[in-house]
Amino acid sequence: MDKIPRKGSGIPPSLEGRAAWIGEQQQLGGEAQLAGHLALLGQAILASNSEESDEGGGGGNQPPKKKLRSSTCSALPSNNMQQQQATTAKNGCSSKDANNGNKSDDGSPTESLYGLKDVDGVVGGIKHGLLNSDVDQSFAELDGLIQPKTVSKTDQEIVRIIGQHLTSIGLHRSAEVLMQESGCRLDHPAAAKFCQHVMDGDWNKAEMDLSELKNVLVCPQNLVEMKFLLQEQKYLECLEDGRVMEALNVLRHELTPLGHNVVRVHELSGFMMCSTGEELREIARWQGKGQVSRGALMERLQRFLPASIMLPPRRLHTLLTQAVDSQKERCPYHNVKSNAPFDNVSLLSDHLCSKDQLPLETWQILNDHCDEVWFCRFSPDGTKLATGSKDTTVMIWNVDPDNCSLTHLKTLEGHSYGVAYLSWSPDSSHLAACGPDDCPELWVWQVETGQLRVKLSHASEDSLTSCSWHPDGRRFVAGGCRGQFYLCDLEGNVLESWEGVRVQALAWKTDGKTVLAADTHHRIRGYNFDDLTDCNILQEDHPIMSFTVNSTGRLALLNVATQGVHLWDLQDRILIRKYQGLTQGFYTIHSGFGGLGQEFIASGSEDHKVFVWHIRRELPLATLTGHSRTVNCVHWNPRWPHLLASASDDGTVRLWGPSQECRTAAAASTPATTTNNTAAAPGSAATNHSSGSPKPSSNSGHPTFIGGASNGS
Repeated sequence: MDKIPRKGSGIPPSLEGRAAWIGEQQQLGGEAQLAGHLALLGQAILASNSEESDEGGGGGNQPPKKKLRSSTCSALPSNNMQQQQATTAKNGCSSKDANNGNKSDDGSPTESLYGLKDVDGVVGGIKHGLLNSDVDQSFAELDGLIQPKTVSKTDQEIVRIIGQHLTSIGLHRSAEVLMQESGCRLDHPAAAKFCQHVMDGDWNKAEMDLSELKNVLVCPQNLVEMKFLLQEQKYLECLEDGRVMEALNVLRHELTPLGHNVVRVHELSGFMMCSTGEELREIARWQGKGQVSRGALMERLQRFLPASIMLPPRRLHTLLTQAVDSQKERCPYHNVKSNAPFDNVSLLSDHLCSKDQLPLETWQILNDHCDEVWFCRFSPDGTKLATGSKDTTVMIWNVDPDNCSLTHLKTLEGHSYGVAYLSWSPDSSHLAACGPDDCPELWVWQVETGQLRVKLSHASEDSLTSCSWHPDGRRFVAGGCRGQFYLCDLEGNVLESWEGVRVQALAWKTDGKTVLAADTHHRIRGYNFDDLTDCNILQEDHPIMSFTVNSTGRLALLNVATQGVHLWDLQDRILIRKYQGLTQGFYTIHSGFGGLGQEFIASGSEDHKVFVWHIRRELPLATLTGHSRTVNCVHWNPRWPHLLASASDDGTVRLWGPSQECRTAAAASTPATTTNNTAAAPGSAATNHSSGSPKPSSNSGHPTFIGGASNGS
């Protein structure tokens, strides 16, 4: 076994002598033997450096030099290796930089990425002026002989993505070392040169670069679009600099002849009238000359280049965002809004929420109604809750999302048959109230003033038990189980009617043309009041007690007698899912979509419980207890997904919310509630009220409005 060569062992001390020695060893022993000699040489230099430190240089007065990290030296690149590098260049990876070899734009030789190497945390190389001694320089040169590692295509892509991210956060030297060691290059030389010219504002060279890249464009027709974007930036920068004639020349002789986006060309010509750069930037919605606007331009241009030539902008951020979004989508409990993709998320572990984010705890019990509460509904803007009761009143509550609490706003009285259904107008300004099966009246209230806008009673034998607003908020439809089906305006005028349709529930589609109606034949049909046409949408085998449609208008949630809750796709007209757990007989129970992105479903039940499901899971995520009689209706707040309300025959309305952080904040900032707005501990039982008990006197001080006294009756 060869001993470690020391000083005077035949290895020349100078760099030139060592290079000649390496050549001789290669001729004598070939690459395999040379690798061994190089390893011995590295150890010799370490030993030589140690001896020199001990023997000279001031003895022990100077601190010892920091030891270099050991390196493994390999042979010079062979012909096969060079061929391999040429092959990887075609795939977008190479050890050479954006100058396409070892020459710069002016023809002068430049250093290859091989000239950079991390030696004890410092990037070495004469180019950076970071060498502290001849020993460091020797190792930097020896390290330059290391062949780049052969990596798979997937690994090459990962390296490039990491290199792009390092560059974007300013770690340029780290990115260069990564590219050097892996043998990859960040972008194709032509693309890198194009990017540099764009960022430098050298528009003529940038356009020349496009001629080199046109054969690799995703779509050759995009060449004109790329030229247009370049000249547009050039034109705007000329205008900002006050070079009006040059800008005019660009407009006439470079932009217009492209024959592309004529409307934009006319818009650009109008910018000539701007008197200042500030006015130009404001009108053009442009950041102004500089790295910001050019960077934005480069991002637009990159979309036309294949990823093998130039990576899409912020590729790592995009991939991580997609991964986090996918994990959130698969998380059965995720119910928290975030302003940025990585808010409240760690990339070090998979995302999985706890149930605490869901509204599973009772935050408040409302006892103000003195009889069964049949319906509850948050306003579209989420700021109010309306509750309807057998006690003939509608109560409006203000929503405090921070404290998860409700405060009484006003009471609307005079519904002699009781209130079994409520519908808010899209702008939350009006509220329509319907009664039970034998009620021929429909009431429309102005919520802000508490005044009755109109009381609709077309015929005494009518039954108006359901209604739905047109998306424009100026019309609504109403119907009932006795065959009435009307289209009305806000003055109560019947604009159109459909005879013989026994309506169980109504919903206006988002297109504003079709009304969905569940009838007594266990089906949902679509009715168009413009051309008086109708069509069958879906058919159930049992009575449809109620239904609701999600915000997209694509999905419908049906409460089906003796069957439970069914989810239908209205577009494909197929049954998607049957949710399990609840008890659904022939009582009218209202379920609903809700939570973040309407990814959750909740429904009341005849067994006094509230059930919560994820929309893609048939088994319930949670069962909420506290009510003592049938839960008739539940509704999610459309604005704050952590709030859920439920109404029950026990005479109470419960507000459900999450635990932990929200509860802690509420305990610190919410004052003690009144007797009839009881703050409940999590999981506490509801307070029972007899149906015949007198109305609580605590409503004194709250405005009460009597419908019969209104001029609109």
